[in-house]
Amino acid sequence: MYAGPGSGPDSADGRSPISVDIRPHAYDPATNPELFEGVLARRVIAFFIDVIVIAIPLAAASIFIFVFGIITFGLGWALFWLLSPASVIWALFYYGSTLGSAASATLGMRVMEIQMRTWYGAPAYFVLGAVHAIVFWITVSVLTPMILVVGFFNPRRRLLHDIVVGAVIVNAASRAASLHARMSR
Repeated sequence: MYAGPGSGPDSADGRSPISVDIRPHAYDPATNPELFEGVLARRVIAFFIDVIVIAIPLAAASIFIFVFGIITFGLGWALFWLLSPASVIWALFYYGSTLGSAASATLGMRVMEIQMRTWYGAPAYFVLGAVHAIVFWITVSVLTPMILVVGFFNPRRRLLHDIVVGAVIVNAASRAASLHARMSR
């Protein structure tokens, strides 16, 4: 509800100048079940693909530091302390940049034909992707895999960290269209 410029509590219509834009959920599992068909299983596989993608540069950096340490008679091994913060920065950059891309999906999600959207249907963006990763790792650390159980008890198959950040994972348009055609037969 937007009151418009010049209106306020003292205006003739008595409306407030504060704009409240409450958006409905964009994805309804009752009317569009093809958007959520098989998403949980595909997310697990996509996660493992993404872990491999994140680990490859870190493994390469570890090998480089190890060889550099041999060449420098052990002095280069002092760089190993950089791997921990570098892995966090790399993972946040990876999730933020891939989820914030036009595809709204990490490389693993693209392979599995799923994508992230906001609960009201907008594409994901860099900050949402990075915060989603942070909240995922925090909730997994605190609640163990129990965050995955949440997906079995809600119709949109959202996990705990999806609910916290306001995201929903759906099948990509091409996959959803093929599932819709198959379901409507």
